[in-house]
Amino acid sequence: MTDTAIAALEAELRELLGDRAVTVELAARERASIDGAKLSPVIREQLPLGLADLVASPTTAEEIALAVGAAVRHGVPITPRGKGTGNYGQAIPMSGGLVLDLTKARAITEVGDGFITAEAGATMVALEQAANKAEQQILMYPSTAQSTLGGFLSGGSGGTGSIKHGSNSNGFVLALDVVHAVPDARLVHVEGEEAQAYVHNYGTAGIIARATVRLEPLQDWQGFFASFDRFEDALSLIRPFADLDPTPRLVSADLPTLANALPDDPGIPADRSSLRAILDPATIEEATALVIAAGGRVDDIRGGPQTSMKISMMSYNHPIEWLQKAYPDRYFHVEVSGDALVDRIDEVHAVYEGGMLHIESQHGRPIGMLAGVYTSAEDVYAGFDKLTALGVGFHNPHQWFVDFEPARTAALAATTDPNHLLNPGKLVTEAPLTTGGKVS
Repeated sequence: MTDTAIAALEAELRELLGDRAVTVELAARERASIDGAKLSPVIREQLPLGLADLVASPTTAEEIALAVGAAVRHGVPITPRGKGTGNYGQAIPMSGGLVLDLTKARAITEVGDGFITAEAGATMVALEQAANKAEQQILMYPSTAQSTLGGFLSGGSGGTGSIKHGSNSNGFVLALDVVHAVPDARLVHVEGEEAQAYVHNYGTAGIIARATVRLEPLQDWQGFFASFDRFEDALSLIRPFADLDPTPRLVSADLPTLANALPDDPGIPADRSSLRAILDPATIEEATALVIAAGGRVDDIRGGPQTSMKISMMSYNHPIEWLQKAYPDRYFHVEVSGDALVDRIDEVHAVYEGGMLHIESQHGRPIGMLAGVYTSAEDVYAGFDKLTALGVGFHNPHQWFVDFEPARTAALAATTDPNHLLNPGKLVTEAPLTTGGKVS
């Protein structure tokens, strides 16, 4: 890639997309070259990871294909980007080149019986609202509900709704229109299992331009807030709550330290362990009985979609963000899973200095974020063997490599990205444990 190639690509993109859709201004390039990687102190020490040479903002799926084709013809790397809500550098242009900002390609093109179709830049909250108007709901959405559909499918995995439906690679996607990195790039329609190969690969084998995902009948969700003197009592309800019928949309619990870092809310009283859930109204009575039997109390029950969104924003990675805001430059986290999170919590907490677990349920099993006091990357990695010995599944989030089916993605990319221009630096066949690694 040369300055001449960048200049030539800029000129062609202005012809294809219009002057307002292309920029080489430094401030715009810097904004488009960061994501939420500062959540990881391991990655934060390595920033900046890259800087875009130019930014293009196509407004339709078809324009996404035009931009990709132009970049390939000029030999310029392409990094797709949604809202930049990913936390680990997956949307950072490590080789420079073109950042493709997809947030303006946000049309919702069809809402049908059991499905919704939208362009990559449509936000998950916009999809949920459109589905609700048709008396339906999306199967799941990430804790950052303002993230884009393309970003969630390319870089996310689960969220609100995952107790019942698992991850976004478990049949959530019905069809995709993707763009391959070839000179005559166009929209390529894929369905079923063929579409799954493009999920959670950070756009390294093809850029998602449009997607059709599943819907289900709308439920009147209620926000449920309870608290306990002891974290162990809240912890004891993670599995019983997940077994409620109809299945909850989300269940989370935290120690007082984490709960105190969350925004002030009468449903989350200070200095008490907090349990928050999004429940079907038919289960409120049973859930209340479970809380009382465990020695807790129900602090509030609220309806409305805003309540569900608020609870979602306190789940998955978000408690770590609140913790870091309350105690800057102190904490890191590791993603963990398994029954040991409930059955051996004291040992789990002891793995890291200052260890404390944010726990929830996904597809019927306990998962969570184990926070600890950050000292060095080596100390983070040293805890992995200890977690394994306890029977805890872990995922090291302090890396930017594709870690879901990387061999499958590499095989696909060999034909869909023959010149290795799609999100370079993110696809490796074997990520070292100190930067990647996964135990399930």
